[in-house]
Amino acid sequence: MGNRLSGPLPDPAGDAGHPAGHPERVGFFTDTSVCIGCKACEVACKQWNSVPEDGINLLAMSYDNTGALGANTWRHVAFIEQPAPDAGVRWLMSSDVCKHCTHAACLDVCPTGSLFRTEFGTVVVQDDICNGCGYCVPACPYGVIERREEDGRAFKCTLCYDRLRGDQLPACAQACPTESIQFGPLEELRARAAARVDALHAAGQPQARLYGHDPDDGVGGDGAFFLLMDEPEVYGLPPDPVVTTRDLPSMWKHAAAAAAAVVGVLAVAFGRRS
Repeated sequence: MGNRLSGPLPDPAGDAGHPAGHPERVGFFTDTSVCIGCKACEVACKQWNSVPEDGINLLAMSYDNTGALGANTWRHVAFIEQPAPDAGVRWLMSSDVCKHCTHAACLDVCPTGSLFRTEFGTVVVQDDICNGCGYCVPACPYGVIERREEDGRAFKCTLCYDRLRGDQLPACAQACPTESIQFGPLEELRARAAARVDALHAAGQPQARLYGHDPDDGVGGDGAFFLLMDEPEVYGLPPDPVVTTRDLPSMWKHAAAAAAAVVGVLAVAFGRRS
């Protein structure tokens, strides 16, 4: 079994130890240009996965009452109001979710095996194994995973692993009325997304761009990627995410060298005393 921490990785499930013949990698393509902010995805996610309610909080952030992804918000619909050239308002809406990274730092740092890579290439938390250590929380470059205050265990989107095993669509994709959330084989989604960007550019919307689709980016490409209509920062996304465990091998090498040097110095010191 491999343990690559950076660079393109054609088969994350195989690298995680799943045998040949496992299902092809699947994921989400979220086309924000057709999101209407209905929040059907949020509701469907909560209903299917028994995710606790967030509370109806007035955050003074337009119609966004959830604020961000977290332990009790596995899908988050952002409402972004911008001044329009005609002195009106332009709305940007986007349903955010765990990215199910090719190189998932949360998985790399988990000491209990609570986080694991499924045969579909997705990343899932087993809450009955999680010990609440919280190492995964700062490891995520997207700030997705969080611990619940009630018991300290970590939770995030599972990409409806139970539904995938039953050959069903994830609940959020099933509920989306505009097909803003599209589910399927990842390579097929990437091709579909590229064609969609070309169509938007041809229609006079040069700002359309893909985010998280590139296998050569800092996380090896995301299993859940997006078509955005503005810069990533506008949507609260990091512009150049990098897997936080990328430099672990070199760090351990330097630590081992430092430890060996300390041992050498101590040996010399004790040798002189004797």
